[in-house]
Amino acid sequence: MGQQEKVATSLAGAVSDGISASLAPVDAELERRYPGDPGTRQPVHTVYVPGEQFDADSIRTWGDKALAMLDEHAPDAASFAAVLGLGDDLAESVYTRVRTKLEREPIEDLRIDFEDGYKGADEDQDAARAARLVAEAYKNGTAAPYMGIRMKCMEEAVRARGIRTLDIFLSGLMEAGGLPDGLVLTLPKVTYPEQVTAMVRLLEEFEKARGIEPGRIGFEIQIETSQSILATDGTAAVARMIQAAEGRATGLHYGTFDYSACLHVSAAYQASDHPAADHAKAVMQVAAAGTGVRVSDGSTNVLPVGSTAKVHDAWRLHYGLTRRALARAYYQGWDMHPGHIPTRYAAVFAFYREGFEAAAARLAAYAGHHEGGDVADEPATAKALAGYLLRGLDCGALDAGEVTRLTGLTLARLQGFAGPRRGDLTVSGK
Repeated sequence: MGQQEKVATSLAGAVSDGISASLAPVDAELERRYPGDPGTRQPVHTVYVPGEQFDADSIRTWGDKALAMLDEHAPDAASFAAVLGLGDDLAESVYTRVRTKLEREPIEDLRIDFEDGYKGADEDQDAARAARLVAEAYKNGTAAPYMGIRMKCMEEAVRARGIRTLDIFLSGLMEAGGLPDGLVLTLPKVTYPEQVTAMVRLLEEFEKARGIEPGRIGFEIQIETSQSILATDGTAAVARMIQAAEGRATGLHYGTFDYSACLHVSAAYQASDHPAADHAKAVMQVAAAGTGVRVSDGSTNVLPVGSTAKVHDAWRLHYGLTRRALARAYYQGWDMHPGHIPTRYAAVFAFYREGFEAAAARLAAYAGHHEGGDVADEPATAKALAGYLLRGLDCGALDAGEVTRLTGLTLARLQGFAGPRRGDLTVSGK
């Protein structure tokens, strides 16, 4: 090679060094506040089971009931596809995967409810029993990937009860051998950031009392009030709540019906696709972006029960709401009835399988630095494409072999494109 041409500059090196020094606090703040996605598996849904009803067979019972509903109301791929409007290219694949999922892993995330859904007479005993059953489920391999409780909120009327239930549940887990990796806690009806701070202090004290590594226990924040979206000073309170969690917040969950009622939306129009819901979730999404906190959609209260025609109507509604949420990057939602989980998985599997080949081809082209095609992708898009494929693998919509074949990438390289923070891949049902 010939001698390189000398380029002209005008600024002394001290200028760049000075600017870097002045921005060092900002660099540290960016790293602290926006660490990026944690890289762990995000469940596609959360199922709520009242604390007094939860037992060792709850997960299997939900799966069996869902399978029975398919047997009764859509016994084959063609009939299920006709209900949901699936094309012939997806019908068999989606139906087969749904049935397999219901047999192997019917619930990805289970929350034992001690708040609105709880009707028990002895909360102490129900919380202790929940801890024992969760611990046993993780030991014998029957647990959902994620499990935990929803306690009562930090409002004065129920605060002491909520704290006691949480203490009993966590203490029971510790007595049974320790906190499982899939533990998830939900703090509902959060209105002020100070309530989040109180939860942080509570968990700090529990960790100290039990000799647990500081920061080990995280929790979800449930957004169910207008004040959690817009504070009295006009700021986005939910953003302040994330910061108040001091790194412990794992998710923001939208509460469809409490939030709608807070805004006086008529009961017939309380739904996850109402404009008020869209606004709230958009604020949640922007507040959570880059922080490592995941956003979850809420639920529908239209249950697939009754005649086959009514079940089909409810299935179509739930499928449509789930597909709508996925398109808006809400990759998780709530399911309140066993009949919801066939359409939850159908919507999720169709979403990933429809876009799989195009996403794989785009990522393969990017990875190989190929030119051509009608899309010019950038590193951020490659990261999104890899994340899309990994989420499809996590839930069982895609198989590792087909992803590797079409992308030409090993799982390790795929994870590398998704981001350095991504942990070990947990593939559903494998």
